[in-house]
Amino acid sequence: MFYTSSPITRPGASGSYKVVRLLPSDGDDYQYRIKNPGEAFERVAKESQLELEI
Repeated sequence: MFYTSSPITRPGASGSYKVVRLLPSDGDDYQYRIKNPGEAFERVAKESQLELEI
C-alpha cells in the first residue's frame, strides 16, 4: 500500500507501508494500522489515505 499523509500532520510520512490490521471505523472511513519497514513504529491511517500499489 502507498500511504499519503496530510501535509499538515506529517508531510514526510508518505511512502510504502504494509497493512498490519483493520481497526474500527471512525464513522466515515475505515482505519488501518500500517507499518513501514524503515520505521520502528506503526501508524494509523484512514482508507482514503491509502492506495494499492501495483
